[in-house]
Amino acid sequence: MLGQRLRTERERQEIGLRTLAKRVGVSASLISQVERGKVMPSVGTLYAIVRELGLSMDELFGDEDSARRSGSPGPVQRRGDRKGLELANGVHWERLTPTADPRIEFHYAVYEVGAESCPPDSLMRHSGKECGYVLGGRLGVTIGYESYELAPGDSVSFLSSLPHRLWNPGDEVTTAIWLVVDRDGDPRLLTD
Repeated sequence: MLGQRLRTERERQEIGLRTLAKRVGVSASLISQVERGKVMPSVGTLYAIVRELGLSMDELFGDEDSARRSGSPGPVQRRGDRKGLELANGVHWERLTPTADPRIEFHYAVYEVGAESCPPDSLMRHSGKECGYVLGGRLGVTIGYESYELAPGDSVSFLSSLPHRLWNPGDEVTTAIWLVVDRDGDPRLLTD
């Protein structure tokens, strides 16, 4: 479903496969495989694709049109009803809001042993601010040139425009609550 949503938006905007791949910095083959559901992108690649297509990350979690048609689901998100995304490298996100919200991304994040948001030599960045709280396991966080290891009960907050990476350095699954605010907001937060 993720790949189909990305392809539909790319085609709606009349952006060619090779053009999108060039803008994102990956091969056209990778974009094609993601769109066909053959491979899942890394967190960093997905953020780059979403940014280029002008989408909210939350829009990828579920069929918002059917939620709108059936009326407001209310303010409560039940555990069994969460929309999830399986990403490459052992990363799983579940949206903690009943519907997409363009101002905030609120996720339950799971990093399997060895999982990472992106390779160590390819840090990601985007607009907005991130806040995270580790529930279980250990979470490695690189922000710029500094790296930290968080344990259960630790939290972190940083501007997403700073190059960053998240990974599981431990030998057990890491779980965390993650918040990204104003990702689609002020473009000046993302500096080249």
